[in-house]
Amino acid sequence: MSYLQEVLEEVKKRNPGEIEFHQAVEEVLISLAPVIEKHPEYKNIALIERFVEPERVVMFRVPWLDDQGKVHVNRGFRVQFNSAIGPYKGGLRFHPSVYLGIIKFLGFEQILKNSLTGLPIGGGKGGSDFDPKGKTDTEVMKFCQSFMNELYRHIGQDLDVPAGDIGVGAREVGYLFGQYKKIKNQHEAGVLTGKGLAYGGSLARKEATGFGLIYFVREMLAAHGMDYKDKTVVISGAGNVAIYACQKAQEYGAKVIAMCDSSGYILDEEGIKLDTVKQLKEVERKRIKEYVNIHTNAKYFEGQQGIWTIPCDIALPCATQNDIQLENAKKLVENRVKAIGEGANMPCTNEAVEYFLENNVLLAPAKAANAGGVATSALEMSQNSMRLHWSFEEVNEKLDHIMVNIFKASQSAAKEYGMPGNYVAGANIAGFLKVADAMMSQGIV
Repeated sequence: MSYLQEVLEEVKKRNPGEIEFHQAVEEVLISLAPVIEKHPEYKNIALIERFVEPERVVMFRVPWLDDQGKVHVNRGFRVQFNSAIGPYKGGLRFHPSVYLGIIKFLGFEQILKNSLTGLPIGGGKGGSDFDPKGKTDTEVMKFCQSFMNELYRHIGQDLDVPAGDIGVGAREVGYLFGQYKKIKNQHEAGVLTGKGLAYGGSLARKEATGFGLIYFVREMLAAHGMDYKDKTVVISGAGNVAIYACQKAQEYGAKVIAMCDSSGYILDEEGIKLDTVKQLKEVERKRIKEYVNIHTNAKYFEGQQGIWTIPCDIALPCATQNDIQLENAKKLVENRVKAIGEGANMPCTNEAVEYFLENNVLLAPAKAANAGGVATSALEMSQNSMRLHWSFEEVNEKLDHIMVNIFKASQSAAKEYGMPGNYVAGANIAGFLKVADAMMSQGIV
């Protein structure tokens, strides 16, 4: 058994039942085999064993009172995974599926994602099994305040900087920040990102992950003699990532024909009318099926998985983890998909990733392609520290530059280690090497 396989088996043994975490670690370690061969010193100081083990895990109860006076108790988590290159940085996810394994997988991915941005931020993640859907604003506020009553002990602008993720948008960040400010009795703007513009937020933050995805895929397509013009695109999801990926893809001349939420998907052969999707999802908070009541030429289908049976040139999974499984990958390849851009975190299973690569489908991995969100969060931190507020154009230009650099780093690493065109391996290697160098320089801590 190889050294890396031994590490993986130990991870599975020490973290039983955390299948998403196992999957994330396996996907990265497979890529690192040539790195370990070139750098045997990493094995000698157990660097990989330290890399896959969080520096700190915090788990706590979150009691809150609903509008009927009933007390509920949820679990809160914060995993501070690696601080070698900067303070922990990563979002908070509020969703019923959240448990420790989900948070550890997300935190592990965040280490490499944050490293790839070139900015001084380490990897962390947090969240709760609380579901904001169907809750009133007052109930969400009470939950967020209770959540922050414990979380405040473990965060700070130079320690750990949370942001939003699934279920945590500007509303939730506002409630969290308000409670933190009250507890600490100071306006520490850099402690949370994704804030409202009125109290230290950054322009382009809402658009950043979706825009960044399109910028990375743009570079990938160009490296292989292609572009977006007249390409048919299918996008899973209907949140910020999916909406703004759709917007930027359309600006580049692509034809987006399908989007979805957790209930089902819409197919509009004439092209998705994004203003309608924004109104339904961002303003009215309705299900995407309402789209067909407005645009009667479109069709709605129950169940989200069917979206991957639609023939397309480019598929952008922007919903959640393991969205595209092996059977979906086979159907996409059968329908001659040219490129996959991962907008969500780990939206393709390892088997699906392997199948795409075996069939010469270009694959933009999440830790590189969706790094635009955390990159812009770091830009928000910079603005807070300097007491500045950059224009939308300034932030967007910096974001574009960062995504181009991430692509170049992934491309270069893949080529250097004998896997040209494999951006999954390239992103893993490029992100890991920077963190490994920092860990080596700081000794065994």
